[in-house]
Amino acid sequence: MAIAIPQFKRVYVWELAVRFFHWLTVFSMIALIITGFVIANPPAINSHAEAVQSYWFGYVRLIHFATAYILIANVLFRIYWAFAGNRFARWDVFLPLNRKAWANILHVLRVDILLMKDKKHRLSNISIGHNRLAAFAYFIMFLIFIVQAATGLALIADNSSWWFPKMFKWVVPLLGGDIAVRYVHHLFTWLFLIFITVHVYLVLYHDYVEARGEASSMISGYKFVRSERIDNNTE
Repeated sequence: MAIAIPQFKRVYVWELAVRFFHWLTVFSMIALIITGFVIANPPAINSHAEAVQSYWFGYVRLIHFATAYILIANVLFRIYWAFAGNRFARWDVFLPLNRKAWANILHVLRVDILLMKDKKHRLSNISIGHNRLAAFAYFIMFLIFIVQAATGLALIADNSSWWFPKMFKWVVPLLGGDIAVRYVHHLFTWLFLIFITVHVYLVLYHDYVEARGEASSMISGYKFVRSERIDNNTE
């Protein structure tokens, strides 16, 4: 009995702008998390040097603030690309606006998260770009990023000579003072760490199970997609 072998095509999914955003976000998040934890709990370092010669904590803060501004600019660019990019990068991908999107979210929850068997093996449940659960999670993380950026800028507003951080001075009284703002900023860092852990796991999971170049696609931009998925012009 002959076995039907599915045919795959190499599809350009992630544009250069999306890949640039992704990797700049990765390196920015690493720098922000490391420096953020140092700022939150600075180690005691004994030194007999002059203060001007041991300004290491100042440099940590400088790296943290500069990286934060880079990441904010990067996110603003991604918002623009959500309207200018291809169909895999556009804004409506990140919002479950129809039944098909919610069906895909439930499928990913059952199969990828809860590891239940995919009895029907529907081809339509395999997304070419982001699956709908991942896309919606990115939207939630975008909202969390807004809070993280606002609280971070609020914390430096009083000591900043630049107008941009001063725009967020209202966040401090809104949340009940500097201490509360610091707690929120610190808590949301852990939310990012949880998201990063789950994100890396699911990327490697899909790369292993589906073998479509999930991980390498964020470097090359290309995935391997079954021909009938392309012919049906699905997501």
